[in-house]
Amino acid sequence: MLHRLIGLGPVLACVLSASLALAQMPSGSRLDDVIKSGKLRVCTPGDYKPFSFQRPDGSYEGLDIDLVQSAAKALGVEVMMVKSAWPTLMKDFVEKCDVAVGGISVTTDRQKTAFFTTAYMVNGKAPITKCENVAKFQTVNDIDKPTVTVIENPGGSNERFARATFKQAKIVIFPDNVIIFDEILKGNADVMISESVETIVQQKLRPGLCAVNPDKPLQYGEMAWLLPRGDAAMKGWMDTWLHLAKASGDYDRAAGRWLR
Repeated sequence: MLHRLIGLGPVLACVLSASLALAQMPSGSRLDDVIKSGKLRVCTPGDYKPFSFQRPDGSYEGLDIDLVQSAAKALGVEVMMVKSAWPTLMKDFVEKCDVAVGGISVTTDRQKTAFFTTAYMVNGKAPITKCENVAKFQTVNDIDKPTVTVIENPGGSNERFARATFKQAKIVIFPDNVIIFDEILKGNADVMISESVETIVQQKLRPGLCAVNPDKPLQYGEMAWLLPRGDAAMKGWMDTWLHLAKASGDYDRAAGRWLR
């Protein structure tokens, strides 16, 4: 019996070593860190109405802002906003934030780096153009011509969609997502592709612009929040909160304020 135990020495050593290593690994979730610190760090570009928009005074407003504030209140913590930009959103999120919001499209590319919450909105890509040109830009083929200029903001899913879809149209990248729609009114571009809900909002804000078939988008899409990859506890809490917000009507009330 003794020689058997002696023979197991290396095996027992490996088991004990592995157990010690597991014991030293962090077992908590980002959720625990947020609760402990009392702050939820929220990354957002803040240039995307009606989801997230940074006012001149530095504060933020929009559907996602209302929702994340409500989620933080339910969690018993305060929101700390972190300004980001679409080209650097994933990097900023990983390095600085616990969640990212602001009209973020669900993509498999982003899923490589982060978790998504359950989608809170089904959306899709739709064109917006001058009202006089709506009949001219009904389909991808209508837009994808050498004589057409498509304008997009840099680094987001709008630019990726345009580059993947249009092979003949001229694609212009404009750095300011807040005033980009004015470029169409000025005649510097013919069309922009964005989320259908944003095209509806922008046609109300800018007379002369019209959304093109926003109820029949060119591409199916969903919107969700970014969460730390692999953090099941954080995702579980956020998904549960979102489910209850929708079931209670809180989500619809917030959406009604911004999507009218």
